[in-house]
Amino acid sequence: MAKGKYEKWLEPDSLLLLEAWARDGLTDEQIAHNMGITRETLRVWKNKFSVISATLKRGKDVVDIEVENALLKRALGYTYTETTKERGVNPETGKVELITTKVVTKEVVPDTTAQIFWLKNRRPDLWRDKQSMELSGEVKNNPFAGLTTEQLIKLADAGDDD
Repeated sequence: MAKGKYEKWLEPDSLLLLEAWARDGLTDEQIAHNMGITRETLRVWKNKFSVISATLKRGKDVVDIEVENALLKRALGYTYTETTKERGVNPETGKVELITTKVVTKEVVPDTTAQIFWLKNRRPDLWRDKQSMELSGEVKNNPFAGLTTEQLIKLADAGDDD
């Protein structure tokens, strides 16, 4: 009996390749293309072979974490060192090579858009655009209690003369 096409993808080296493709950010459609199968076949294999599904998930989780870390870094701001190199003659060897001419520490200021995105998604209870508030109780000493709608309208109209 001939080996099925899926069996190759259950081997450790092939699973490692699947994880790498997922980690590189390839979609399931692109991964299926690389495997020489259709997107639907990949879906079936993921349902049938948990090792394939788990491998792809593990690879995608790594990328998600990297993006989360990059977003957080951008939200908080960071510093980095920029090195400028130019061709020049090394005085010790007399050879032409890249020589460091300038080293500068630069700062990337915190990004408010990244901060807003982070907070709205991580703390929606505090940071969503629309807050809902429920009030209960009663108004005591209401000077308008007992007035009819017509009387209230007359009072409101009288206030417009100002």
